[in-house]
Amino acid sequence: MDTATPAVTVALHDGTRVVAESAQVDARRHGELLLPAVDRVLADAGVELDAVTDVVVGVGPGPYTGLRVGLVTAATFGSVLSVPVHGLCTLDGLAYAAGRSGLDGPFAVATDARRKEVYWARYEDARTRTAGPSVDRPADIADRLAGLPVVGAGAVLYPEAFPDARGPEHLAAGALAGLAAERLAAGAELLPPQPLYLRRPDAQVPKNYKVVTPK
Repeated sequence: MDTATPAVTVALHDGTRVVAESAQVDARRHGELLLPAVDRVLADAGVELDAVTDVVVGVGPGPYTGLRVGLVTAATFGSVLSVPVHGLCTLDGLAYAAGRSGLDGPFAVATDARRKEVYWARYEDARTRTAGPSVDRPADIADRLAGLPVVGAGAVLYPEAFPDARGPEHLAAGALAGLAAERLAAGAELLPPQPLYLRRPDAQVPKNYKVVTPK
């Protein structure tokens, strides 16, 4: 599952292929959409939740609130089912999806970080990240990524910085699951299910607020 971008996406993978998948793009309803998506995917696959042997979750980078929804849900499933919970960089999943769509490296991936910034990473190919993940203003990295195709919604939002924008715009969990299955089968160690925020959350405690005490 992944909730690090506006896409709320869930997939079930049997170690060889994606069995069922769901994706809805809605930047404000991660909490409302994720559990129904899990139910829908399990129903489409004709299995119960207790058939799950591993949970894979995108760890971002992404905005604070949406990202937390997926991470907390994944941790809860792992605890209830007593199964491992693995993390994967969301940008790596997008790069893997781009490779499955026929894009050869080198290329970059960029997602919307809000505040007129993008989360980005550079790849030698669909499985090999060579720089990032980082968060920057598009104009500040345009020269570094000049001449490269750039995958993701961040590229589409800033065509002046990324003139060769490519799809997919958003991650589908099937790509994340496929990459995780490959790495687990090869004996690779995945990331811990901890968030990659790369900056402070948008919501912060106000400074110099007035403390009111009872008389």
